[in-house]
Amino acid sequence: MMEQGKVQERGSLGFEVGPDGNLMNNAANVERLRTLWLDRSAIDGELLGPGDPGDFDHGAWHVSCHLVAAGGVRRTADGRLLWLEISHDATRDHYYASVTYANDGEPQTLPLHSVEGEEVVVGSTLLGFVEGSSTGRISARGAVDPDDAFNGNPRQEYDEPPDSPNEGGKVWEHWCTLRDIRPSAVIGSSVLTAYVALLSVLGDAFAAIVARGRHEYHHPDQLSAMVAAGLISREAAMMSMTATAIPPAAAQAFCLGEAGIALRHCEMLDWADPPRYHMFARKINSWVGQPIVV
Repeated sequence: MMEQGKVQERGSLGFEVGPDGNLMNNAANVERLRTLWLDRSAIDGELLGPGDPGDFDHGAWHVSCHLVAAGGVRRTADGRLLWLEISHDATRDHYYASVTYANDGEPQTLPLHSVEGEEVVVGSTLLGFVEGSSTGRISARGAVDPDDAFNGNPRQEYDEPPDSPNEGGKVWEHWCTLRDIRPSAVIGSSVLTAYVALLSVLGDAFAAIVARGRHEYHHPDQLSAMVAAGLISREAAMMSMTATAIPPAAAQAFCLGEAGIALRHCEMLDWADPPRYHMFARKINSWVGQPIVV
């Protein structure tokens, strides 16, 4: 339970932060995130990143699809790895924050903030983060969006085989979902809610480190704006870290877009001296290694 009187407000939008320094998992912070990524007072024009006409009329900044596509890894007290991500519920066409763990040797995925999910996570320690895939499968397998969905970006167009060089995977999936994040957009709103839930467990560094990923798309400018608004702390943006390339065999597995497979292949990654950041080799040279001065 959250201690009473320990909530702090951060930045120009007053994001609520708990005593552990992490963003609080609440509806008010979801609305602040919506307000931030729809704001065109600081991030507008070319600073929004590449896109087609209309992509940013009701959509989030370019960095957003990379942030929500990434995953995090924690280790339980008994040594098991946990994989945390935004997963897709096909029955409701809804996105949610999840934790996947090995249960009697088989991967099991739970809503992160369910009673069972919180029991799995409690007492675990943060190991680091894995970049979201921009090739391969989407998590909303079987999606059949109309041609005009998401400003003409139906999700199924980005569901590619894991070895395909074409645009696909979870980054492009959420390029679609985040083209409309108004309160009336049920799918986009579910992604925002799931991301706030992830940040509440993975911490500011999850957003700050992933946000350095594409300097040519103005991600550092967008990171600075997120710090000013209070989504991310200045300390997290100033962290020193080196990105590590994901081994080829694991990289193709992460491109399958399945939480259980991602969990198994986290074992192939180096988690010494956490927190670590593992990136696909294809774009690792686009990552801004030095701390962002904000």
